[in-house]
Amino acid sequence: MSTVRVGQKAPRFELKTIEGQAYSLPEALAHGPMLAAFFKVECPTCQYTFPFVERLYQQFRAQGVQICGISQDDARDSQRFAKEYGLTFPVLIDAHPYRISRAYGLEVVPTLFLIGADGRVELVSDGFAKADLLEIQQRLARTFAVTPPPLFQPRENVPNFKPG
Repeated sequence: MSTVRVGQKAPRFELKTIEGQAYSLPEALAHGPMLAAFFKVECPTCQYTFPFVERLYQQFRAQGVQICGISQDDARDSQRFAKEYGLTFPVLIDAHPYRISRAYGLEVVPTLFLIGADGRVELVSDGFAKADLLEIQQRLARTFAVTPPPLFQPRENVPNFKPG
């Protein structure tokens, strides 16, 4: 598990997007809760997880959901990843020495942090965890008072867990 635990304040950050724009946690939280999803480009579990994170973004985009991917790779490789997996939410760069990843205490990727508008961590998910993604969807649905479509389609053979 990650060092930052549920109920703790999320470490503040300001990073650049793959387009070079500034993105900060405090500014994102001014619009409501946010999902910070840490990843590495070559991580197979990240490659599997991020299309589902994109689905969450699409389901709540109209309500102004804040989701960001935080890459431990360079901008060029992260841009390729975003394009390959159809990511439309902001992708940020936390390059070596991974200052923000270290502040969050990451041990594996992907690691997802659902952060409430008050800046406190509400949920932490390491690896791919189907139940955690469903919980994130339910919490966002309650926050935005909407009923999203299913996150996982019946034709998809989605495992309950894939380690990161």
